[in-house]
Amino acid sequence: MESSKRIRSFWDLEVYKNSYAASIEVITKIVTKLPREERDDLADQLRRSAKAIPRLIAEGYAKRHQRRGFQKYLYEALGESNEMIVSLSHTRDLYSSRVDQVLCEKLIDTYDKTSRQIYLLAKKWKDFRKR
Repeated sequence: MESSKRIRSFWDLEVYKNSYAASIEVITKIVTKLPREERDDLADQLRRSAKAIPRLIAEGYAKRHQRRGFQKYLYEALGESNEMIVSLSHTRDLYSSRVDQVLCEKLIDTYDKTSRQIYLLAKKWKDFRKR
């Protein structure tokens, strides 16, 4: 999270930017490579979780003045981010001949970083709101 730059919108949050960019990669470069039989299961889970993370961050930011509004959405986004790590790991391990292994690893690392960023943002927000 960039602490030196003033945050005027959810667009300014590094965690939002990173999760949005990762969601585009997952949907365009991973989901499209999965077999037809995974369309209703793994592919759907990847699409839903990938899209949910930036949405939850944006929605939570809109409720940042509520006592626990922002944190509630951040913790939901954290859960979705952790789900992405598991789903991408399944994708990497089950469909190694169909998907780019290097890209899967990169995205797993991205979502691991995203999870840590969300956790730290929620913690810092909680401390900030106590003042």
